[in-house]
Amino acid sequence: MSLFPVKDTSGLSASQVGFVLPALGVIRSMDAHSARIRTRRGLADSAFKDRMSQIYVPTKSIEDWKPLLAQPDRHWQPGFSAMTLARAWEASPAGRFPTEVEAILKSSGRAGWDNLKLLAAIPEYKVPLRGGSRASQTDLLALARGPDGLIVVAVEGKVDEPLGPTYGQRSGEAQTEPSERLDFLIKKLELSQCPDDVRYQLLHRTASALIVAEDFAAESAVMLIHSFSPTHKWLDDFKKFGNAMGQQVDKGQLVSLGKRSGTPLYIGWCVGDQRFRTDPAAGIT
Repeated sequence: MSLFPVKDTSGLSASQVGFVLPALGVIRSMDAHSARIRTRRGLADSAFKDRMSQIYVPTKSIEDWKPLLAQPDRHWQPGFSAMTLARAWEASPAGRFPTEVEAILKSSGRAGWDNLKLLAAIPEYKVPLRGGSRASQTDLLALARGPDGLIVVAVEGKVDEPLGPTYGQRSGEAQTEPSERLDFLIKKLELSQCPDDVRYQLLHRTASALIVAEDFAAESAVMLIHSFSPTHKWLDDFKKFGNAMGQQVDKGQLVSLGKRSGTPLYIGWCVGDQRFRTDPAAGIT
């Protein structure tokens, strides 16, 4: 089960309202905390157009993920990352990560990370970024409880879809990506400089994990590529990103990048279970 955003509770079932309303005060408190964080980051709500509801209800099936996509009819296809990721996570027992995600979290070596409790998983979670009005849309945001507190896991699902343009390409496109945003990402990740061949998507997805960790006062942030590519496509680009961040990375390993912007940060490439890509019945509830 995951959670998806709603605009109001008028169309919810009794069980869904029972889930949402007791948490409303907590969510509003988190939203107020987030507003304070956004103010410090220079992200005025009036200037940020790409927002989503802060109220979430449980999904009933993987089909609840489809409307949240930027282009549902194009991206919601068998064998593509959106549907494959939904199948893998919906198939997991309550309070548990997919088996391969549990394994990579355990590989961090952190005490207690071999038995983290999954508290919530939110598909297509939007994170505002300084510079421009378009948010970074995380494929899946997971919140987990560990022995030292809350952990934010920003998940990017992949099969063979590209990782998009590089930092160098974005730097040359001032009209579509203001330099203010690029500068913000570099500062957030505490990079002295960024190689031109590093994928821009990896930069803003990782920065988003740090931002959400701040919003939720989490003790650690994780950026995880959950790849279902049978050939591990784009793994070399992930390794380039790891090198730019000062660490060697590889599939199946969660690597510490130390503290970035005051929050312990980890990145990893998780190898997904292929049956969720190839079996039409896998993860269907």
